[in-house]
Amino acid sequence: MKETRERARELMKGYCRVCKVCDGKACAGEVPGMGGLGTAASFKNNVTALAGVRLNMRLVHDVSAPDTSVSLLGLDLAMPVLAAPIGGVSFNMGGGVSEEEYIEAVVGGCRDSGVIGCTGDGVPPVIHESGYAAISASDGHGIPFIKPWEGPELAEKLDKARTTGCSIFGMDVDAAGLVTLRQMGRPVSPKTPAELEKIIEEVHGWGGKFILKGIMTPDEALLAARVGADAIVVSNHGGRVLDHTPGTVEVLPEVAAAVRGRLAILVDGGVRDGADVLKMLALGADAVMIGRPVSVAAVGGLREGVVKYLAALKGQLIQAMVLTGSADIASVTPRVIWNG
Repeated sequence: MKETRERARELMKGYCRVCKVCDGKACAGEVPGMGGLGTAASFKNNVTALAGVRLNMRLVHDVSAPDTSVSLLGLDLAMPVLAAPIGGVSFNMGGGVSEEEYIEAVVGGCRDSGVIGCTGDGVPPVIHESGYAAISASDGHGIPFIKPWEGPELAEKLDKARTTGCSIFGMDVDAAGLVTLRQMGRPVSPKTPAELEKIIEEVHGWGGKFILKGIMTPDEALLAARVGADAIVVSNHGGRVLDHTPGTVEVLPEVAAAVRGRLAILVDGGVRDGADVLKMLALGADAVMIGRPVSVAAVGGLREGVVKYLAALKGQLIQAMVLTGSADIASVTPRVIWNG
């Protein structure tokens, strides 16, 4: 990964420093770009809170080759990891590669690695168009996320997404805080339970599943379950829409406890290595989404870079499972977390 990161640092200059530790400090306030909004407290809280979770090391057991595979939303994955929906290469990542090259690397690299990539949405149209093309080229193996647009744009993009052959659709309702889109004449806004229920009913009518991203409280997790969502993502949008939120791992246990067994629970925010994946699983997640590190791998090494990053991540997860006595994903429980 060293060459991939060095290449990404060169191509993303002025937009991302590809820091040794991606913690939001050097890029605070750089939105657009890869930073966090305002003071970047939300971005930094994601990283520091997760780093503060400690693991119980156990080595008196027979676990030497743990099974990282998992079934999620009808998918069989090599590990409980998804690439988060991130787009806008020209204004967020420096434009060193094209939007088409970038998202093909994410979607294709995830498929090669036995996991699944999500695609983003926004302005200009090339963001969602490239994402949909990549999913189509990958035989529907991808998850398109659509922003909570006002007016007919939401329904139009859902219809377009359906033509990719995908079986899962997502909405990053946390993008409702992107005021720049309203300033560009393309407003996004929060959605009422009734609005979400109507959207989800339509997706279910197609035989698809629906993920609602941007849940940070137990009451909204319960609302998501009530309106029929198949999964939620505990997420503060990478700290890019509201300053001073808690880190996602801080709210994950309470959110998961509220809806466990009713829908799939995903989480993003500060996940950097396999040990971080293990922590999130132990605290209630069924799978994790990873954003910035996948973007760096895609810009710096395209499809091969994504494959290399995910291979390294899987190796780290296996190592962490061995060192905590976790034979498979189902056995990753709060017992692996140190509560001293």
